[in-house]
Amino acid sequence: MPQHLGYGTGRRKEAVARVWLYPGDGGFSINGKTLEEYFPRPTLRYQIMQPLEVSASAERYLVKATIKGGGISGQAGALSHGIARALVDCDETLRTDLKKAGLLRRDPRMKERKKYGLKKARKRPQFSKR
Repeated sequence: MPQHLGYGTGRRKEAVARVWLYPGDGGFSINGKTLEEYFPRPTLRYQIMQPLEVSASAERYLVKATIKGGGISGQAGALSHGIARALVDCDETLRTDLKKAGLLRRDPRMKERKKYGLKKARKRPQFSKR
C-alpha cells in the first residue's frame, strides 16, 4: 500500500479510532470490514461521512481505520472525529470549514462515575420509612 496522506486519532465516550487516509476512490476499511458491514445504521454512516462531505473530498481518499472500545454510537463519533483530524493533517486549508461545522471538537460527554451508597451514578436505593 502507498504512503498514507494523513493520520488522525478520534475519540468519543470510551471509543478510540485511529484513521489513515490513502489516495483512493472513497472506500472504507474499518477493522477489516466495509462501512456498510461495520455500521449498518444509516444515521451512523451519515455522521461518519460528515467531515468528508463538508470538505468535498468523499471520492478522493481511501479511509483505513482501527476502532477499539465503546459501543457502536461512540465508535461512529470517534471515527468521524478521526477522519476530520486526518483531513486537516492532509490539507491544512480544510481546518476552517471543519471547525465551523464543529467536527474538530472532541465531544467531552462521558459516563459519570458510580458513587458509593448509590445504585448508579445518581440513582438512589428506594427509601424505606421502616
